[in-house]
Amino acid sequence: MNRFTIASFNVKNLIGPDQEYYRFQSYTPEEYAWKADWMADQLLTMDADIVGFQEIFDAEPLRAVISEADTRGIAANAATIPDRSKRYHRKAIFRKLAYGPYGDAGLAFAPNVNDTGEPGHRRPGLAILSRFGFIGEPEVIQEMEQPLDIPMSGLGGDEEEGFYTLRRLSRPILKARIPVGDQILTVFNCHLKSKLGEFITPAGAPYAPESVLTAYDPAGRALGSLRSALRRMAEAWVLRRAILEELEQDRPVMVLGDFNDGEHAVSSEIISGEMPFRNYAWMLRHDAKHGSDRYSKGDNEEIREAMDKVRLRSAEKTFLKRSLRDVVYTTAFGGVHESIDQIYMSRHFDPEWGGAIGNMQYYSVFNDHLTDGSHPEAPYNKLASDHGQIMAHMELKDPPSTKT
Repeated sequence: MNRFTIASFNVKNLIGPDQEYYRFQSYTPEEYAWKADWMADQLLTMDADIVGFQEIFDAEPLRAVISEADTRGIAANAATIPDRSKRYHRKAIFRKLAYGPYGDAGLAFAPNVNDTGEPGHRRPGLAILSRFGFIGEPEVIQEMEQPLDIPMSGLGGDEEEGFYTLRRLSRPILKARIPVGDQILTVFNCHLKSKLGEFITPAGAPYAPESVLTAYDPAGRALGSLRSALRRMAEAWVLRRAILEELEQDRPVMVLGDFNDGEHAVSSEIISGEMPFRNYAWMLRHDAKHGSDRYSKGDNEEIREAMDKVRLRSAEKTFLKRSLRDVVYTTAFGGVHESIDQIYMSRHFDPEWGGAIGNMQYYSVFNDHLTDGSHPEAPYNKLASDHGQIMAHMELKDPPSTKT
């Protein structure tokens, strides 16, 4: 069996010291040193083979963090892993404890095309780190070659009621093909539009009127939330389209990142695909001529297979089904604990599917650093991260024997 781990790590605004990334927000040298130290320690603790990072402004600070994690990991190995002179050096526990340096790993960075580099108005990108390297060049998806026009239908008929147009994503999607054992996995790393309202600044105005809280505009702010939700769901569809291109070629797919929505939100369901009903034979056909004109048992099997082969499985949900654990969360704010960071898998990793090439053995959540945003300790989140990290422990099946 070939085992590997894959993780998602929203670092929260990784950028060098004394650089204003958002308006009036920057790190002092001491704050940056603290954040880099925490990140290196977290990366060392996770020791994941594949990591998808979100909120990376520049690649160099990330490379420095990875290098520091390696320095600490190599030192820890020297101090704690027995050499060949020890009779117990082959014990499995020491193999588990050993850190694997990223020295020869591949690192792909996708800058944000919306980032002009202007202080106070920076926009973060994302990255994928892979101990297995990459097959070909990772692909960045952000600018639409053709604007995505989403027609809105009329409620009373088939007539259209305008379009929602998307020309570029708020943040890039990074797609990489990664060799693991005898398989090649397609990994997508994403960071969808946040729930923060999207307000429009009128020409010549210094700021959007909805941002003036002393002249609170509830309807305008609600419209801003509508815009951000539309953008997030449209970005989810762009990601879904790219996923389907891989699944149609029967390629194993894993999707990870900050979805900025829970598992059951519409945007997340767009990415994962429809969950098929248990039985479609009771449903009226789409072209029914009478009340008893329903799908057949054969139709039912075809419909379910068509949906299942392109449906992604949630690593978190798969873990919860197999455990007695009842709380998994990656964010905490205002008393609300929820999971907005996800790892999804194609059915190639579903043990209930006959053609599975592997499965998930365990699921880890690193969230001890999280504090509730309404709690007095919340400023700690500025230097650590306001997200928990998640990691799936995967196992691939051995290839069929060629012996005759």
